[in-house]
Amino acid sequence: MNIINSQLNKILILFLLLVVLNQCGTGADARKYPPEPEKRVKKNIEEGRGFRLMGAMKKKEGGDFEFASSNALWKASLDTIDFIPLASANYSGGIIISDWYSSEGNLNESIKISIRFLTNEVRSDALDIKVFYKKCSLNENCAISEKSGKLVSELKKKILNKATVYNKQRQAKIKPYKTPKDIFQKDN
Repeated sequence: MNIINSQLNKILILFLLLVVLNQCGTGADARKYPPEPEKRVKKNIEEGRGFRLMGAMKKKEGGDFEFASSNALWKASLDTIDFIPLASANYSGGIIISDWYSSEGNLNESIKISIRFLTNEVRSDALDIKVFYKKCSLNENCAISEKSGKLVSELKKKILNKATVYNKQRQAKIKPYKTPKDIFQKDN
C-alpha cells in the first residue's frame, strides 16, 4: 500500500510541476501588464485568459471549438465576398478560396479570390489577397492570370474597415471585471 501511495504522490508532484513549468514559458512582456494584481486579473479576464483547475477535470465530449465568428478579420472577409460562392474556407488553416465567378453579362471572363490570414490582428499587413482572372475564348481555351491592382486594394480596404467595426462592437459588449475590492468599496 505504501508503494502505491508513493507512486501516486510522485505522479501528482510531476503533474503539478508540469503545470507550473508550462506557465513559465509564456513569453509575456512585463511592460504590457500593470504591476497591481487586481488590474492584471481584470486585464486577463477581459482578454479571455485564465486558468481553471476545475474546468480541466471535466470530461470533454466533442472537442473545444473556437468559433470563427469571434475573429473580426475572418467575419469581415466572409461578409465582403458573400456574393461569390466559396470553394474552400478553412479557419484553422487561415485561408478562404472562392469558386470561379462571372457576372451574367460576361460569361467568358471570371474571377477567383483567395484570402490568406497572416495574423488575427486588424492591421494592413494581416491579409494576403490574390485575385485570379480567367478569360476564355469561344473554343474553350482559357488563360488564367493573377492580377493585383484596384480590386485587391478595394477588397483589403473594405475588409479592414468592416473588421474594425466588428472589433469595436465586440469591445462594447465586454463587461468590465470587478474585483472583490471594487465590490467591497461600492457597498461601503
